[in-house]
Amino acid sequence: MGQGKLALLTDEELLAEAKKMKSTKIYDAALFGLLVGIAIYSSLVNGFGLLTFLPLVYLPIAGKNKAKARDLKQILKERNLSEG
Repeated sequence: MGQGKLALLTDEELLAEAKKMKSTKIYDAALFGLLVGIAIYSSLVNGFGLLTFLPLVYLPIAGKNKAKARDLKQILKERNLSEG
């Protein structure tokens, strides 16, 4: 959902989306941490291999989520809404 699609949402929908994004940030951080842990463990036990680079697979997804959160925050600011 780009900034254009977010701009079409009502104020209530934007606030609901902001609540979802808070949990998405936590989810992204936890999953990335887990993947880094798996990569470190795999590197120590088996040396470098496929699992060593596993966190790199998730970076584009986390990047999209972060960009969406930034766009959402900007629209909320433009409409003088609180993420509360």
